[in-house]
Amino acid sequence: MHLDAGEALPTRAGEILRQGEDLGRWVMSVRLGWDRLTGVQQWMCEHVLGIAPVSEDEKPKRRTSQAQKWAMHLAAARQYYEREGHLQVPRKHVERMVGEDGNGGSGEDQEVRELKLGAWIGNQRSRAATLTPERVEQLSKIGMRWT
Repeated sequence: MHLDAGEALPTRAGEILRQGEDLGRWVMSVRLGWDRLTGVQQWMCEHVLGIAPVSEDEKPKRRTSQAQKWAMHLAAARQYYEREGHLQVPRKHVERMVGEDGNGGSGEDQEVRELKLGAWIGNQRSRAATLTPERVEQLSKIGMRWT
């Protein structure tokens, strides 16, 4: 109905509602889920509705797993220890880490992350009894004082 009225499909959620349907949200779900569509559905979306799959730039970033977050904070703690010689990190300290862009690039695109290292170290101390022995050992190796 929207296309028949000569209107263009919206590109963002919340722009146009028709019969209770958010057309922009639907268009984005189709574009993001392109690989889950059948060949016929892809053809119809592309040739009848003018919808194309999202480009690499438009894809949302992958979520960081808990293991990845642990590894990043541990690397930040190592960096801090190597620079300062201790892990008595002030609670509000933010450690800047430079790493790969996460896309397996050639190293040209370096992503800078700011990690709340002081809060993380404090949390690890308070959770020492529930940390795995491996994690306790990893932190102890780089100078963590638990009390």
